[in-house]
Amino acid sequence: MRVPISHTLDKEEVRRRLREHSHEIGQFVPGGLADVATHWPNEDRMDLSVRAMGQGVDGCVLIEEGQVVFEVNLPPALSFVEPMVAGAIRQHGQKLIAPK
Repeated sequence: MRVPISHTLDKEEVRRRLREHSHEIGQFVPGGLADVATHWPNEDRMDLSVRAMGQGVDGCVLIEEGQVVFEVNLPPALSFVEPMVAGAIRQHGQKLIAPK
């Protein structure tokens, strides 16, 4: 699943904001009890590993000019929640890169 979120920031500012606020991602999962690990394989990609309630989901955030793209690999057993996950990513993803 790909969820693009538009922005008007330069890439360096997006990187800074994602690094500064990536610890908040676990709070976006219902119940707020998710364990989130991030890794930066390069400056324009943040890999994510989210574990909650016995389930695991991997994905990444790609930083592009004018947008960030959240890519999430939902297991087939969770495909029915894709619309809810995409909505949550749009809502909370925007907050990750918004000025605080």
